Amino acid sequence: MIMKKVISTKAAPGAIGPYSQAIDTGSFVYASGQIPLNPETGEIPEGITAQTEQSLANVKAILAEAGLSVDNVVKTTVFLADMNDFAAMNEVYGKVFTEPYPARSAVAVKTLPKNVLVEIEVIALR
Repeated sequence: MIMKKVISTKAAPGAIGPYSQAIDTGSFVYASGQIPLNPETGEIPEGITAQTEQSLANVKAILAEAGLSVDNVVKTTVFLADMNDFAAMNEVYGKVFTEPYPARSAVAVKTLPKNVLVEIEVIALR
C-alpha cells in the first residue's frame, strides 16, 4: 500500500493549482517548488537575494509542518529566470544549507510563475 500524506501550512503560499505544497511518503517528503511569495502579505520582494531568502523561508515552513528541517534535505532543484543571478542565489543558499550539502540541480528557465526570479523545490529524508 502506498502512503501519501498531504503536507499543508498557511506559513507558506498555498497551492494555486491541482498540486500539494508537499507529499510525505513516510520515508521522504517531496516539496513543490516555492516561489518568493510572502504568505502573509502576498507580496514578492525585489531582487534575487530577497527572493531567494523568501523562497527558502517558504521551504523551511513546509518542512517544519512535516516535522523536518533543512538538515533533512537530500536534494534541491533551483530554477532561475536568469543564470546571471546564480552567484547571488548561491550566497543565500550557502547560509541556509550546511555540510553535508544536499545534492542540487540549478537550471535557467524562460519564465517562472508571477515572473519571479527564483523557485526552489526540495526532497527531504525523514
